[in-house]
Amino acid sequence: MDNVCKLDPVAPDAEIIAKAARIIKRGGTVAFPTETVYGLGANALDDQACKEIFVAKGRQQDNPIIVHVSDFEQIENVTCGLPENTKEVFERIWPGPLTVVLKKKNIGEVPTAGLNTVAIRMPAHRIPLELIRKSGVPIAAPSANKSGSPSPVYAQEVIEDLGDKVDLILDGGPSYFGVESTVIMFKGEEIIMLRPGAFSAEDLKRIFGVKVKFSGQTSGVPISPGMKYRHYAPEKELVLARTEEKILEACKKGNVLFIGSSEMARKVNSDSIVLGSRDDLFEVARNLFPSFRKLDKSPYPMGVIEGFEEKGIGLAIMNRIVKATSGREA
Repeated sequence: MDNVCKLDPVAPDAEIIAKAARIIKRGGTVAFPTETVYGLGANALDDQACKEIFVAKGRQQDNPIIVHVSDFEQIENVTCGLPENTKEVFERIWPGPLTVVLKKKNIGEVPTAGLNTVAIRMPAHRIPLELIRKSGVPIAAPSANKSGSPSPVYAQEVIEDLGDKVDLILDGGPSYFGVESTVIMFKGEEIIMLRPGAFSAEDLKRIFGVKVKFSGQTSGVPISPGMKYRHYAPEKELVLARTEEKILEACKKGNVLFIGSSEMARKVNSDSIVLGSRDDLFEVARNLFPSFRKLDKSPYPMGVIEGFEEKGIGLAIMNRIVKATSGREA
């Protein structure tokens, strides 16, 4: 496609970054890799540009967008500041796959869905960081997929979902984590985890030294991406099987595709998509969303997916699986 440019993620071509920055400055949209998944970006300070994100994705207007920044000065420009005594911590962990919801200022209604807060993160990937710096503005960017479908880990998945609906797609190879950033907000002496991601609850408790609670909001006005609407789902039916017994029983019925660990794939009498070993949940996370797309391209009418322990990044994996299955279990 004419709107796709390949980039070295370690040393991205300055001319291509400059081209992408010009698109952002004039109100266009650019899809780019991050360490979590691919994002679809526009100038966060331009409401009309941000509307183009919603149009391209078919995204609900009340679903806020994460705003990506390249430095702490940009955070000060669009928020009322980080919580007291936390800046030194954020300076240690950013850039990274952690988003924080803060009181907003100097930013419009569209990326924040009309709320008085804004979700902010500093991505740990050179391509978006260079793009933000060259553009000179923070970039609002949800995942670069059709709303509700699996988030893209590869540029080809962005092309399949959005194609010419965006002005430019930067292909920087696969994203590392494969699941979106953790989203948090501070409430008194606690952290509320609004969306689990690459930073686990255990990580947050250790880093910030405070109690961490997970909020499972499913109704009302979402204050963070990934909280309310059906997300990450393949087009074909997908059901969750939490135990070995239920997995084997579901696969015995035939004409199903098993998605799960290498350990379990050796036991089922069914074609399988192997996510990785139970001993390496980061590998499982990287392969999760692509497996949903493989299911849709397979000849099977439905899939059965294995459940994983909800510790560390396993909480994020299970959050995505439950949303992708709409809670259906074998």
